Amino acid sequence: MSKENVVKGVHNAPHRSLFHALGLTEEEQNRPLIGIVSSYNEIVPGHMNLDKIVDAVKMGVAMAGGTPIVFPAIAVCDGIAMGHKGMKYSLVTRDLIADSTEAMALAHGFDGLVMVPNCDKNVPGLLMAAARVNIPTVFVSGGPMLAGKIDGHKTSLSSMFEAVGAFGAGKINEEKLYEYECKACPTCGSCSGMYTANSMNCLTEALGMGLKGNGTIPAVYSRRIELAKKAGMAVMEMLRRNIRPRDIMTKEALMNALTVDMALGCSTNSMLHLPAIAHECDVELDLDIANEISKKTPNLCHLAPAGSTYMEDLDEAGGVYAVMNELSRKGLVNTECITVTGKTVGENIADSANLNPQVIRPIDNPYSETGGIAVLKGNLAPEGSVVKRSAVSDKMLVFEGKAKVFDSEEEAQAAINAGKIQAGDVVVIRYEGPKGGPGMREMLSPTSAIMGMGLGESVALITDGRFSGATRGACIGHVTPEAASGGMIGVVKDGDVISINIPENTIELKVDKAELDERMKNFVPKKKELSGYLKRYAALVSGGAKGAVLE
Repeated sequence: MSKENVVKGVHNAPHRSLFHALGLTEEEQNRPLIGIVSSYNEIVPGHMNLDKIVDAVKMGVAMAGGTPIVFPAIAVCDGIAMGHKGMKYSLVTRDLIADSTEAMALAHGFDGLVMVPNCDKNVPGLLMAAARVNIPTVFVSGGPMLAGKIDGHKTSLSSMFEAVGAFGAGKINEEKLYEYECKACPTCGSCSGMYTANSMNCLTEALGMGLKGNGTIPAVYSRRIELAKKAGMAVMEMLRRNIRPRDIMTKEALMNALTVDMALGCSTNSMLHLPAIAHECDVELDLDIANEISKKTPNLCHLAPAGSTYMEDLDEAGGVYAVMNELSRKGLVNTECITVTGKTVGENIADSANLNPQVIRPIDNPYSETGGIAVLKGNLAPEGSVVKRSAVSDKMLVFEGKAKVFDSEEEAQAAINAGKIQAGDVVVIRYEGPKGGPGMREMLSPTSAIMGMGLGESVALITDGRFSGATRGACIGHVTPEAASGGMIGVVKDGDVISINIPENTIELKVDKAELDERMKNFVPKKKELSGYLKRYAALVSGGAKGAVLE
């Protein structure tokens, strides 16, 4: 399908009349038609600058001889949706975005696409759509937010959520909380740490679908406008050379992305999104592969919330390409993969030096010899669960505690706020998975409250839901099978001992097997009354271990 199907020949004269109705000249109709998928809206801080990015992309396309046409994609702000019913509508938009973009692109015969996402689900959603549509496509994001500054220290949205916990524990007063509120998020852009949006924008570079700097150039820098123009020109070169997304997003490229994920210490949400993108590319990417990659990939970066550096620091240090160059020194990335530049990964990263070894550790001096994400399995999660290992205190890598069980995020948050969570507890939040939520809500509010109260080195949290990239601590998510699907997390009782061993990749419910068999035999998962899109989503969605794809 291309523009030729809608504008060429006598039989398409009615179609051309509608292009004239758009004000397009014959010259414009005769040029390649490039769809620009804009996620611009006025509710997501990471998207409020996308109108400027889109204008720059249009200029780049036009300069290179194409006709740019803009159409929209939706986006939810995870931060604003956090901690209430709205978070049920975050992950589910990933598939709406992919479906609607596929529909728009194929219905109108575009020759190529430039995707302009920024925050959370619209990056993977548009990558999924790119694989489905499979016409020349380039990504350019809106860029990350600059870090805030409080008391001379850089800060971010995760600090803001933790400040709420600190206030609840009496560690800061209302005046200081208000200072955080006003200063934590100082500019437009995706929030300034290595959270989900920035993780996925960086991994878009690693996949080869975005130009250098896509993940790291701050939203407020003029370099971001230049990058957008270059993206518009790049899609025209891809069109001339017939380079398509599935030529780029091969199994080898996805392995590169997973490797960079481990080195950067990306959000655990990448363990949902990379398998879903791979699924659209007809590539199998399971959680077992993640641990294999992690075992041989050193963790080179500790960006917020794992450490005190931010996206602007990674950009100044050389960005994603500098990280990939470090990894290439030990042969950990496939340098032969083709990218949107028309060049190979090796050609792209050849001159990208590490300009700050305090931000990007050299390959022979990593934070750890293993990657930033670990997949844990055991009787509590036989199909897998995920933890951001690089953001866990060394004291919590091996931990055993007694369960305090809650059937929703709200129940858990109320207990935390009431001071009912104590050192040595394992907070279990269930019925928050893809089906059970539905929508697999992020648990940033409870995890941040625990950290803010000073319990981050003595309390663990386990859920069949998921976490924001801003979460830190011993927080294990994506427990599969989930409670709503009959998983063992559904039969955990208060006081049960749970053992977590992140170095050994295990998570165990230490209850006698005969007792567990009896519990499982009598277990009837709770059902929720659903309507609308969430009802359809819950009926179709797979488990977290498969990327929560719709089947």
